[in-house]
Amino acid sequence: MPELAHVRAVVVNHNGGPRTLRTLESLRALDWPPTALDVVLVDNASSDGVAALVRRTRDDVRVIDAGANVGFGAGCNLGMGDLAGVDLVALVNPDAVVEPDWLWRLAERHQADPRLAAACPKVLFDVPFVEIELTCATSRLGRGDRRALGVLVAGAHVGSEDVSRRVQFVDGFWGPEPASGRSAPHQWSRGEALLRVPAVGAGCRLLLSATGRREVRLRSGEARTVVAVDAHPRWYPLALGGEPVEVINSVGISVGDDGYAADRGWLARDQGQWDTPVEVDAWSGAAVVLRADHLRQVGGFDERLFLYYEDVELSLRARRAGWHHAAVPQAVARHVHSATVVTGSALHQHYSERNRLVVLATHAPRRVVLGSVVRFLLVTASYARRDTVAPLLRGARPRWQVVRLRLGALAGFARVLAPRRAGRARGCPG
Repeated sequence: MPELAHVRAVVVNHNGGPRTLRTLESLRALDWPPTALDVVLVDNASSDGVAALVRRTRDDVRVIDAGANVGFGAGCNLGMGDLAGVDLVALVNPDAVVEPDWLWRLAERHQADPRLAAACPKVLFDVPFVEIELTCATSRLGRGDRRALGVLVAGAHVGSEDVSRRVQFVDGFWGPEPASGRSAPHQWSRGEALLRVPAVGAGCRLLLSATGRREVRLRSGEARTVVAVDAHPRWYPLALGGEPVEVINSVGISVGDDGYAADRGWLARDQGQWDTPVEVDAWSGAAVVLRADHLRQVGGFDERLFLYYEDVELSLRARRAGWHHAAVPQAVARHVHSATVVTGSALHQHYSERNRLVVLATHAPRRVVLGSVVRFLLVTASYARRDTVAPLLRGARPRWQVVRLRLGALAGFARVLAPRRAGRARGCPG
């Protein structure tokens, strides 16, 4: 074990319920002396009763009430506090659990490098997944939408559990369809596609539809199923015959020149190919250990961001100050992806797009920001053509969700930057 450091572990909860309790249990099961580990739960105005329960039953966890849902970054800032006497800060999402040796492996990396701001683990999905291959004919809607559409996957059950929010659209899909009050992502397949469902039971059902009647061949390992799908969404049973595989959520983050942040190893089978420790652009707030000295120098999270990209922004700020970050894949955490906010949902897309632009405007040259805004508008126009103009030409109902969402994200970006511009105009720092 590395030289003993005093660690503050922070968990920010907003209606995480039992998952938050499991996160706290995993922190208290760490191979680290309890006297050198302070666990802090920040509650963002939850209604799940977790904060009250922890106060009654866990005298080894300090609870801070935020008083409102202040977001991830502001919640972490509350939990970190003044960092008096703290050497390292461990951040763990309320939908993640860490292995017992997680902390000392990351602390060991910090001990070896005094300019290391953050050490992040290999984050796996919470359970293994089973793969399903889909094969079918395709058709095109016509003018304005030239995609070759196979079947629309709109839900999944494994055993008795609804896993629709956790389906992994691995390959051969067109991306999330416009949201309209849906609780789970809907995606059109191409002629051949691969998805995964969590291995949480026997038997599977998929909610499928198509633009017209067609035969769909489904394969999971040696198990094969053929179904006839039409325009009416129906549940189709299939056998799961594939061996469950471990899937990577993140091994650090890569940040492109356009500001887009991507999880390294996202949706890859974990076969050891990401197990080499390397320096990374940024880290994921799902599970990370930060050096307190670097936080004292560069500050905490940018609370304007509320949700998404806060970790990326802090990573970039630290790098500008001469710090760096490392992925240590021998430390392992497990994460229930989309447990709080559904990937592809309106909330997810709004904050992801808005905050990417905000972070880009904060850290990139003006010409890069301007180019990114222009590309954003061009992409928005292409969605308008596909989802509004093309349906009108076909005599169908137009869909405004994506265009409205993207314009809302752009407006939100402008609102976030407006106070900073005003402050600079008055000669104030910002």
